[in-house]
Amino acid sequence: MQPDCLSAEGERRCRQLLARTTARFRARPAAAAVLVPLCLVRGVPSLLYTLRSSRLTGRHQGDVRTQAPDSLCLFSFPGGKCDPADQDVVHTALRETQEELGLAVSQEHVWGILQPVHDTRKATVVPVLASVGPLDLQSLKPNPEEVDEVFVLPLAHLLQTQNQGYTHFCQDGHFRYTLPVFLHGPHRIWGLTAIVTDFTLQLLAPGAYQPRLISPELPRG
Repeated sequence: MQPDCLSAEGERRCRQLLARTTARFRARPAAAAVLVPLCLVRGVPSLLYTLRSSRLTGRHQGDVRTQAPDSLCLFSFPGGKCDPADQDVVHTALRETQEELGLAVSQEHVWGILQPVHDTRKATVVPVLASVGPLDLQSLKPNPEEVDEVFVLPLAHLLQTQNQGYTHFCQDGHFRYTLPVFLHGPHRIWGLTAIVTDFTLQLLAPGAYQPRLISPELPRG
């Protein structure tokens, strides 16, 4: 892992790299937006995830993956449907995070927008990267109607190759795409959440992370 990935210099680098994508997608209509929260837990740089509530209907409750549009409120990163009253996708991600976790994140802590992802119905989900600083998980107030569990994975854990996997998808005997999977944490990270995690690691630690995503047929915006 790049040792300065959460330093002021690292933040400036990431903001600069995200500037074009942010300008392009911030005001563009989308189905949903999620927050990718960078945090320090006991001084360890980490990503924060949620486990969707088992009280929610749908066949994927309890999963740690991003589903849209049929269950837009059920992300492993906090987030949900874009509301017509939201100013933009950043506003959506911040609003949903406060509603789901009781975590208020100011606009100034947003680094930018990562490459949007699309589900099988081509609905657009926009990931918003923000640094929430030192975080005590006990201080969060998860909404039990939406979140069963909040957990973090250290960046160092995600960057270890033994914790990285992938799944090949084929159709009619032909290769379609490869998606990353992150293993050996409290829960398996897969689906759209793993793709967003992949994008985040590429940005934060370009010299230490080997991308797993190979998806010639998946739209990338």
